[in-house]
Amino acid sequence: MDTDMLAAMEDLLDTWPGPLLVVSHDRYLLERITDTQYAVLDGTVRHVPGGVEQYLELRAASEKAAGAGSAATGGGSGAGSSGAAGSGSGAGGAGTPGSGGSSAGAPALSGAEAHAAQKELGAIERRMQKLEKQTESLHAKLAGHDQSDYQGLQEITAQLQEVGRENEELEERWLELSEQLG
Repeated sequence: MDTDMLAAMEDLLDTWPGPLLVVSHDRYLLERITDTQYAVLDGTVRHVPGGVEQYLELRAASEKAAGAGSAATGGGSGAGSSGAAGSGSGAGGAGTPGSGGSSAGAPALSGAEAHAAQKELGAIERRMQKLEKQTESLHAKLAGHDQSDYQGLQEITAQLQEVGRENEELEERWLELSEQLG
């Protein structure tokens, strides 16, 4: 799939206002567009607030336990083992992998909090890119505008200032989130 088309689809899904069920092998997609993740483990559906990373840990532990159980009982081929049955993800706030560390003075985020922060960080970065393009467009509009039309110039300048204010707010939030994620 074309990367622009994929990015547009991800943006649409990321901003979808209602419930959405997503089943995918694409870890990045799942972590970007979902708020809550579930996995099929040992034949049951289980909430994994730590996201894909937690699913992988649970699956490894399940497989290890199944292997240890087979070895302890002198057991068979593992055909009936209780290993992971697969994974799925549904819409709703899961965690970002690797969120165990914390920056000085900031409490460590739980998996779900870290995922939400990472998702918000991505949305902020995309919005800042759009604002940068909007700023460039407004600068071009300002340069090409009739310089004797003071009212028009003032309106464009006001738009530039508003875009600048929004960008500053986003930068501050981006810094906060970056510090929290360590």
